[in-house]
Amino acid sequence: MEFIVDYLQFLARAVTIVAAIVLLLLFIIGLRSDASQTRRGRIEFEDLGEGHERIKEEFEALFVEEDETNKKEKTAVKNEGDGAESTSKSDKKRTKKVWEVWKKAEKKSTDTPKKPRLYVIDFDGDMAASAVNQLRHEVSAVLQIANEGDEVLLKLKSPGGMVQSYGLAAAQLARLREKNIHLTASVDEVAASGGYLMACVANRIVAAPFAIVGSIGVVAQMPNFHKLLEKWDIDYEQFTAGEFKRTVTMFGENTDEGRDKFKEELEDVHSAFKSFVSTYRPDLDIDMIATGEHWLASQAKALGLVDELKTSDGYIIEKIDTMKVYGIRYRERRTIRQGISRFVARLSSRFSL
Repeated sequence: MEFIVDYLQFLARAVTIVAAIVLLLLFIIGLRSDASQTRRGRIEFEDLGEGHERIKEEFEALFVEEDETNKKEKTAVKNEGDGAESTSKSDKKRTKKVWEVWKKAEKKSTDTPKKPRLYVIDFDGDMAASAVNQLRHEVSAVLQIANEGDEVLLKLKSPGGMVQSYGLAAAQLARLREKNIHLTASVDEVAASGGYLMACVANRIVAAPFAIVGSIGVVAQMPNFHKLLEKWDIDYEQFTAGEFKRTVTMFGENTDEGRDKFKEELEDVHSAFKSFVSTYRPDLDIDMIATGEHWLASQAKALGLVDELKTSDGYIIEKIDTMKVYGIRYRERRTIRQGISRFVARLSSRFSL
């Protein structure tokens, strides 16, 4: 029995040592790859209209094939016994008809005026708005290639997060507005807090009826372990220069003055949030909707937070007949450490509501 216990202890130590070595190697590789890689990505385009056209063509081809089969069967019954000459004439007529159809299609394609483009950008937001780097490259690409009459559709999904990160994301979208490129934000699931900070920049906001919209407010929270440290007779010392360099802390004893100053800072951020929303959607009753509440899009439409109830798929299909629709995406070369950081950020965002 003693041998088994000793063996299990040895095994536990061995596993711990191996795990530590693996983690250390991953960290070193991450550091080296961060230093060596330029981290340059590439812009990719996808013709979203082509997929829809292919579905229609395949469906129409099915009926053409059925019609041709029926015609052949009727012709075979009617002309049975007429000989090879009538069959030859029928083949010539069919060939001529196909040629005429092709020529008409070719002429139509050359006569059709060039369609404006709809660029579709996806933004799946987490607490740190880590997709903002991808967004800035995509916006820069659009600004280089967009022509008059082109439009951008932002498919937005975000419960909000860090103020500075979502402020930067909204500023990236504002670059499109500054260049008079029409921007539509589409919300299929959620655009709350920082997510709505981004959405409000758009010329138009469309949302699925049960999407969550709003939450124009600011929140901050942290645990305080001062009483626990005091119980175990542990001192915590903090040194600052400047009266309000640190207003509240996790380990020290927070003062009423520090709490008041921290609340004042939150109010300043909230005021800036309200001002930003009012700039882009001036018709909103900002004092009524900037309470931190969120609504279903069907309710938010009546408040002016949303312009139209519609899914992103419905919007794209509507545009396919009049515009060339392209998905645009920046593919980033990530290091191991970046990948781990992105995973942790996304994992934490799933538990943020």
